Amino acid sequence: MFLIRFLIISICVIYIIRSLARWFLPMLFQGMVNKAQQQQFNRQQQYRQQEPKRPEGRLKVDYVPPAPKSAIPDNEGDFIDYEEVK
Repeated sequence: MFLIRFLIISICVIYIIRSLARWFLPMLFQGMVNKAQQQQFNRQQQYRQQEPKRPEGRLKVDYVPPAPKSAIPDNEGDFIDYEEVK
C-alpha cells in the first residue's frame, strides 16, 4: 500500500514539475537572453562613442614590424629535383 501511494505521489510531483518547467524556463531564458543583448548593445554604443572619427578611406598604421633579415638569399632555397616514377 505504501509503495503504490509513494509511486502515485512521485509521478504526480514529477508531472507538475515538468508542466511548470515548460512554462517558466522559456521565460527565464528569454529574460537572460534579452539582458545579454542589452548589455552587448550598451558596450557597442560606448565603443562607438570612444572611437575617434576618421575620414572615410584613410588608413592609419600604428606599427610596422621590421623585415626579417635572412642569411639565405631569396633565390636559394630547399628545392629538391624529383623524377616521377610510374
